[in-house]
Amino acid sequence: MDRRHVLKTGAAAAAATLFAPAYLRAQSNKKLSILTWNIADQEALFKEEFAEFKAAHPGVEIEWLDKKGPDVPAFYQTQLVAGTAPDIVDLQGEIWVEWAANGALLDITPYFQADPEFPKLFNTDYLSSWIYNKKNYLVPFYIAKTLLFYNKLMFKDAGLSAPPTSFDEIIKFSESMAKAEKTGFITLNFDWLYWPLMKMNGIELLTPDLKKPAFNTPEAAAVVDRLAKATASGGINKISWTGRWVEPNGAFSSGTVGMMHAHSSAYFFVKGQGRWINRDTLGVAQAPGNWSTPTNHGFAISKSSKNPELAFALIKLMTGNKWATKFATTRRILTANLVADKACLASLENEDPVAHAVLQTQLEHTDKLTGNWPLANDAEIKDAFWPELQNGLLGRKDAKTALAAAERAVTRVLRRS
Repeated sequence: MDRRHVLKTGAAAAAATLFAPAYLRAQSNKKLSILTWNIADQEALFKEEFAEFKAAHPGVEIEWLDKKGPDVPAFYQTQLVAGTAPDIVDLQGEIWVEWAANGALLDITPYFQADPEFPKLFNTDYLSSWIYNKKNYLVPFYIAKTLLFYNKLMFKDAGLSAPPTSFDEIIKFSESMAKAEKTGFITLNFDWLYWPLMKMNGIELLTPDLKKPAFNTPEAAAVVDRLAKATASGGINKISWTGRWVEPNGAFSSGTVGMMHAHSSAYFFVKGQGRWINRDTLGVAQAPGNWSTPTNHGFAISKSSKNPELAFALIKLMTGNKWATKFATTRRILTANLVADKACLASLENEDPVAHAVLQTQLEHTDKLTGNWPLANDAEIKDAFWPELQNGLLGRKDAKTALAAAERAVTRVLRRS
């Protein structure tokens, strides 16, 4: 269920503001609203954080609203149109770019400049992924990027001793593990999570200026053709191109898929379903070339906020060392906050070595992120590109025809922008 919380100071605190200094009375009766993305399980933590914030800012009320992931974009857009957008919003992936480009989000660069020590709390590669037109729009809340999970039992049966180090080996290993109901490889495909398969082959989606398609090349056709053939033969599980989250994770959890390309949070899903998973049976590695696609969450401020300074102050508190560390260690998640993530990894090293190995990959090779282009029309480009690529991967069209159709579709989108 969606939940709404209005956390208010008591009557005594309200009365106390009558005798407070002028600078405190000025912020009395101010209200902040914050919209989060399917993280209602953190209610206890948020209550602590909000209580600390209100103690430092007497008279401020905080309204917290949490929505399921699929509902957040539509809800936020509705609130924008109505003129009632929350002061702070938790956004995932690249969905933020469109709102930044359309003027819905506040440029927080001046706040970074006013407190230059604050940005230094974070991994610079993750932090810089929220820049559009040289302006900063989000602060990291929690992070995840893709990696390669592999079934050591299936590897052993196929005579494989280490994870693949190239695209060629992904295909070769996949085919060697495919037999009966077993397949060799599966990937998540939404939000460009499969793009490392392209990037490790030197394929770019767009030209460097992001104005024209760059993917319709002989090299790309060869890659799509190889993926399609491996899919048809059973080396690659077809759910790679038809499923979204539950289906591919469920397939890997069953113990019948040799490798899964997914982001770090998939580990906790498959561990809960796969009884075979332990430190001796599940391996983790970077994808070949160390390429990965992030799917991060960050806090943005609505440009319509009447209290942007207070909103930024609340974001600073929630993502600073103290509370980011508590969030990271209790939820077993990384935040891009350097201190918090170090503490999280230290707490997992003996408690859950596999989780430690999974999360360690999230802090490595962060300079090789892909699929996170700052495109204001990212969703439209996905909708134009993916159906045609899917046709090629599933063998409905040959690779050259599918890529040519995708190029025409993407070109139309870019011309409209």
